[in-house]
Amino acid sequence: MHNVAMLKYPPGTDELGALRRRAWQSWLVFAAVTLIFLVAGLLFAGAYGRSQALADLAEQSRLDASLKASLLRAVVERQRALPLVLSDDTAIREALVSPNPRSLEPINRKLESLATSAEAAVVYLIDRDGVAVAASNWREATSFVGNDYAFRDYFRQAMRDGKGEHFAMGTVSRRPGLYISHRVDGPEGPLGVIVAKLEFDGVEADWRVTDKPTYVTDRRGIVLITSLPSWRFMATKEIPDDRVADIRESLQFGDAPLLPLPFHRIEAWPDGSSTLEALLPGDGSEAFLRIETLVPSTTWRLEQLSPLKAALAAGAREMRLIMLAALVPLLALAALLLRRRQLVAMRSAAERLARNELEVKVEERTRDLSMARDRLETEIADHRHTAEKLQAVQQDLVQANRLAILGQVAAGVAHEINQPVATIRAYADNARVFLDRGQSATASENMTSIAELTERVGAITDELRRFARKGHFAAEPTAMRDVVEGALLLLRSRFAGRMDAIRIELPPDGLKALGNRIRLEQVLINLLQNALEAIGDRDGAAIRVRCEETAGGILLTVADNGPGIPAAIRDELFTPFNTSKEEGLGLGLAISKEIVSDYGGTIEVDSGLSGTTFTVHLKKADML
Repeated sequence: MHNVAMLKYPPGTDELGALRRRAWQSWLVFAAVTLIFLVAGLLFAGAYGRSQALADLAEQSRLDASLKASLLRAVVERQRALPLVLSDDTAIREALVSPNPRSLEPINRKLESLATSAEAAVVYLIDRDGVAVAASNWREATSFVGNDYAFRDYFRQAMRDGKGEHFAMGTVSRRPGLYISHRVDGPEGPLGVIVAKLEFDGVEADWRVTDKPTYVTDRRGIVLITSLPSWRFMATKEIPDDRVADIRESLQFGDAPLLPLPFHRIEAWPDGSSTLEALLPGDGSEAFLRIETLVPSTTWRLEQLSPLKAALAAGAREMRLIMLAALVPLLALAALLLRRRQLVAMRSAAERLARNELEVKVEERTRDLSMARDRLETEIADHRHTAEKLQAVQQDLVQANRLAILGQVAAGVAHEINQPVATIRAYADNARVFLDRGQSATASENMTSIAELTERVGAITDELRRFARKGHFAAEPTAMRDVVEGALLLLRSRFAGRMDAIRIELPPDGLKALGNRIRLEQVLINLLQNALEAIGDRDGAAIRVRCEETAGGILLTVADNGPGIPAAIRDELFTPFNTSKEEGLGLGLAISKEIVSDYGGTIEVDSGLSGTTFTVHLKKADML
């Protein structure tokens, strides 16, 4: 968007002033329309959000009420089985036929145990006259034993119909509960009634955990079970006075006043639910949604009150936020379009007045850009010159590194061909002596050996030349016996008087390592030469060479009983130019290690006062 700061130019005419006045009037109209849209949208969104929240709350409340009703049914069903089973108990029948302390004491103990295991409040046995003869609370001061319950509905129903259920206030315990009874029959007719009382303290405690008051009513609308104890034995509707008198006379609910529940402004809904205001103990009046559902297998109804205020407020708030999220971008887009239209009109007027000054600024800017271009070209030329110098320096460094490598290779060539050249000299001297003696055949053999050694020197120089070109001899199966014999051949002339110190266990003919014969000979020659130089001319000097096959490959061992390697040299033994010899170059072991590594092997050294042992691990040719 173009910067509106260009409006600072003096217009010189009334055109810009008229445009500003019309823009101000347009914004006033836009603000009024925006306010109307926002108010109407928030009102509609609030109403719609509350209706949706009410529907969602009703659906969730129905699920909660159905779940609570099912759990309540499960609690009742679990207790119904107890009187049914006890009514067929032989010991209970015999105790009713012949009641006496000896027969009733086991019954008391049995009922006490069953009440504990079945989580019943109390289980008691009534004879045909309505007097309790045994009870699970027989040890307590409020024992039911000896009390007359002939007036209770559950006793009369059981004696008449075989079973009965009755919710009432206990005449002794003064605690409400459901009395489940079953008749005990004998051969000659009814003997009595077995009764289990079920109290709902645990169920009510679970209901109190939620913020939804829940209660159960009978067919008359009287509250039997509730999460609010103050609502117990109140009614959902007005009970006539004559009915109240009958209920009190039956002692079903003691002296409870049976007043209506503190509900106000009840409004029914088509789906069977209703909204109301309830006066809660200590919290004042609050609006609720009431959901009703039947408790299966009973005549009870479960009613649940779900708070409305928070749910409706959350629903309205959420819908208003959604409405704002939809309206605000639209209104912002409209404002943006209006603003852009005004800017286009004012920018056109301002541009016409500022064209001359703009042309001047363009010329000045063009001149500045030209100067900047010249400076940039100069900098580019400087950078190009610097890059050329850097490239030249890099090439010099590469050349210096190449010369250093070639120097190491040259030193290695001089070191590695020293033994064959010395041997050639020895064979030549011997051949001249044999010729002087007239032993031409022996001299010819020496000449043949000289030719072979010359070929070997050529092979060594070819190998080092390849090494200088960063090349390698191809790995191939190499007989270890040929390697050992070739190394001894090169060393025999130089160390002619000391070769007896070498004890060699020649490897079998079929033992082949992965490598190259000439390069492996170089390794063995370096190791034997170091060993021979280490033992010197001392008495008892010995060098042992052994080549054997192992599970991991081939093991070549060169061990001497010399003085050992100094500790200062041992740590960097395989580093180039590291040597303790005055005329040594320190390349032999470094090159040997490189050769062995090329073929996947390793060299290990163990040195002490009793001598030095070099162990070369090579791959066996048939392991691939």
